[in-house]
Amino acid sequence: MPSPFILVNLKTYKEGMGNRAHMIADAAQKVMEESGVTIGVAPSYIDLHPLSHHFSIPVYAQHVDGCEPGANTGHITVEAIRVAGAAGSLVNHSERRLTIAEIEASVRALQAQKLIAVVCSNNEMTSAGAAALRPDYVAIEPPELIGSGVSVSKANPDIIKNSVAAVRAVNPGVKVLTGAGIQSGECVKIAMDLGTDGVLLASSVVKSKDPGAVLRDLVSKL
Repeated sequence: MPSPFILVNLKTYKEGMGNRAHMIADAAQKVMEESGVTIGVAPSYIDLHPLSHHFSIPVYAQHVDGCEPGANTGHITVEAIRVAGAAGSLVNHSERRLTIAEIEASVRALQAQKLIAVVCSNNEMTSAGAAALRPDYVAIEPPELIGSGVSVSKANPDIIKNSVAAVRAVNPGVKVLTGAGIQSGECVKIAMDLGTDGVLLASSVVKSKDPGAVLRDLVSKL
């Protein structure tokens, strides 16, 4: 994905399911075409296939398991999300934490299928560890700020700057996203000025009455 990249996680919010998921994806596609900024969405598994096939924006899974296809009831394989049309997947989101071995298995499985891995982390040390796996992106999100309405870009800019440095020191080819409380174009600009390649966010777009307006504001200072 070219920089900058805005990835909207629809989570399991009621406002991010079914028709609302399609409305958000439609808004994302329009703003992406208007601005030239890449905007992706990470819907629930139920909406993954229809959004991937109705819109030209990149669509991501919210989680994927590193297991092979077979007798693994209840697991989500990389092959399944690839067939559904996904561009990649989040891995180790703060609301879906994994062990180090599970993170590595998921990243390796995504790489084998040439899909994009976005590994989430919560501090500089875990960001550096994630970078060692060579994912496409490491997304730094202090969990205490997720959904708080307080932007990490303003509340804790040092964690962004230090995480970017930690990732670059391990693998300069890994891109960095930041998230938690991102809600405006100013938040995005600060994050980009601190060295990131984009943002990962959720509620400010998903819960908005006008997702298109929020997305236009997010790209307004880029």
